[in-house]
Parts: sequence; C-alpha cells; structure tokens
Amino acid sequence: MDLGIRGKRALVCASSKGLGFGCAEALAAAGVDLVMNARGAEALEVSADRIRSEHGVTVKTVACDVTSADGQEQVIQAADGVDILVTNAGGPPPGMWSDWDREDFIMALDANMLTPIAFMKALLPNMMENGWGRVVNITSQSVRAPIAVLGLSNAARTGLTGYVAGTSRQVAPMGVTINNLLPGIHDTDRANSLDSGVAAQKGISIDEARADRAATIPTRRYGTRQEFGAACAFLCSKHAGFIVGQNILLDGGATNITM
Repeated sequence: MDLGIRGKRALVCASSKGLGFGCAEALAAAGVDLVMNARGAEALEVSADRIRSEHGVTVKTVACDVTSADGQEQVIQAADGVDILVTNAGGPPPGMWSDWDREDFIMALDANMLTPIAFMKALLPNMMENGWGRVVNITSQSVRAPIAVLGLSNAARTGLTGYVAGTSRQVAPMGVTINNLLPGIHDTDRANSLDSGVAAQKGISIDEARADRAATIPTRRYGTRQEFGAACAFLCSKHAGFIVGQNILLDGGATNITM
C-alpha cells in the first residue's frame, strides 16, 4: 500500500532502538525524511546510518535528554517544519505505591506526559498552517488497564491520554490528527529489563520468565518492532485522516477488555 507520505518529514523520539526505531524504519520505508532523537549518540548514529543506507532518506540526528529544557529546544529547532511527530520515551521503573515520592512522579510526568505535550505545542502550529499533520504518541496498554507495579507509568501516560483526547478534536479541523499507540509486551530492551526483574525475584531464568509472560498473551508471543512500526506508519499516512483521538492497542490481545 502506498502510504502517500513520500517526501514528508518526521520527528521520531527515542528512535535509536526498540519501538521508536521500528517507527523510524517504517516511515523511512515509506519515503519519509527523519529527525531521530535519543540520549545515546553512538547508538543513535548507528541506527541512523542503517536507515540511510537501507532506505535512502535524509536523516538528521539529535542526541540529548528531551526531558530537559535545553534538550527540548535542540530537538524542536532540528524538527522545525516537520509534518509528522512520533513521541516516545522509556517508562519509569516498576515498584509499589509505597515506594514512590513526589520527585518520582515529577520525573515520570516530565518524561511521559510533559515532554510530548511540549513537542506538540511547538510543532502543531506549522502542521495546522499547512493543513496537514500527523502526531502519534507511543503510550502503553496500561492506560486502558492499569498494571499495578507500573503505577508511575499508569499515572503519567493516562495524563497524556487525557490531554490528547481534548487537543486532537481541536486540531482536526485543520487536517491534523493526533492518536496514541498502546503497546503491550514487545521484544525490546524494556521487556528484557522487566523480565530480568521477574527472573531475579522468582529465582528463575530469563527465558523461563519470558515464557511465563508469553503464555499470558493470546498470541503466545511478544510483538515485534516491525509490526509496531507498520501500525505507526499507517496512522501517519494519507489513509488515516479520519482517525482522531484514538487509543489503539497493539498487545496481542493481552488487555482483557470488551471495548
């Protein structure tokens, strides 16, 4: 399918690996030029070079911490005039409700709510002026069904979801759509980290922990970055202009809800 976005420009945050890289790959395959961001410069350059060589698109890189004011300014300047924004950030560490203090919540809000909002506020006006734009926020299945040990993520990402619900309806008349992709367990470093924690807690191997968790997913496997990236690219395409303010689960059926 021709996604109709060849020649567009996109900012993809946290895109040196994992789901962010999957989104960057899929957009590049559709002919989109990229601004890629991550904290680690070395991994970011490796990923950017791979996309340049495989897809022949222009890739600009910005290595920085986007939760800082300086980092946000660097990325916003590099991404000036983009047609597509994909926000993404690693989730806060797991724990229990009694573990977290105010500063823990502030850090979670900065990474998983306030930074995406800052990027939307900076980049939406140009999209609205041009009469076309796409925003996809990578959030989590936890905004539909909370995960007890991920309370920091539950709180921050649900806040972003509420913001998108209102904002998406305000910008839609100008041809700009905002939607959220809600990943379940995918084969990423984040999943490996969580599985390692479970393995240590239960005294089992990481492979056993992974198998146990895969057994709770109706598809009996973890998702892939390629599957996730393809879904993101579709939401950024010319075909998705009537999808507004939605929260789309990509979780292999793991979230046990009716609607």
